[in-house]
This record gives sequence, structure tokens and C-alpha cells, in this order.
Amino acid sequence: MSDSSKTSTGVRSYRGHMAPQCNVIGIVVADMPRSLAFYRRLGLEAPPDSDDAPHVELPLPGGLKLALDTRETIRSFDPGWSEPNGSSRMSLAFACDDQADVDRVHADLVGAGYEDHLAPFDAFWGQRYAAVRDPDGNGVDLFAPLDVS
Repeated sequence: MSDSSKTSTGVRSYRGHMAPQCNVIGIVVADMPRSLAFYRRLGLEAPPDSDDAPHVELPLPGGLKLALDTRETIRSFDPGWSEPNGSSRMSLAFACDDQADVDRVHADLVGAGYEDHLAPFDAFWGQRYAAVRDPDGNGVDLFAPLDVS
């Protein structure tokens, strides 16, 4: 029997207990106001007085949260933490209303000075797709289904 299986209620169990649930996605930021401006531009809500906060949680659809922590906050409990090197290993993907919205959001972000990573294109997997970098170099993907008419 596997350590992870579904119970009769459909909830995953892990070693006889409810499996851990992903609830927060955390990003370490160098400049909280700049990072908040980027994510606000994508429609996430942050309190207006949070620019000077060392930790900010932005609600995401479905109950998840995106947590932004300053480097100093992370080092306060993990003194061995150091800046990652090279390319990021993860990205956040934002669904857009339609293909034109992918282009519009991408142009808005790039026009505001954020780094373009992939200009909008029609991907072979059936999506209009683009990617930018947030102020800390993390990938932020934008996508919408291609019209198949």
C-alpha cells in the first residue's frame, strides 16, 4: 500500500493523516515597493501601506496566497540563506481573458520597464503565450487558449 492514497471522502491522506496542502507560494524580494508595484499591475491586491512591510501576503484565486518577503526577513530566521545563482527554476503563470489580453498585458508590463523574456507567440500546445521577469528575475508567464474556430 502506498504512503499516499485517497480516502473515501476523496481527500488525500499521507501516512494516516491529511496530506499537506499547498497554501502559500513564497518569493524573496530585493525591493518590496517595486515588487508590489509589479504584482499590483497584474491585478493582485496588496494593502496600500504594505510597501514598507517586510512580509506581505497577496490573496490568489482558490485560496492560495503569494507571500513576498524581503531578504532581511528570510535571513532573520535562516541566516545561511543566500541569493540564488543562474536562471530561476519556477515561474508563476497568469491566465489572461483571451489572446489579445496576453499581448496587452505583456506590452503593458514591458512598457512599464519590466524585463521581456518571451514575446507573445502562438504555442504548439494551443495557447497564446508570453513571459516577463518580475523585479527579482522570476519568470511570470501569461497565457490564454488559442481560438480554434
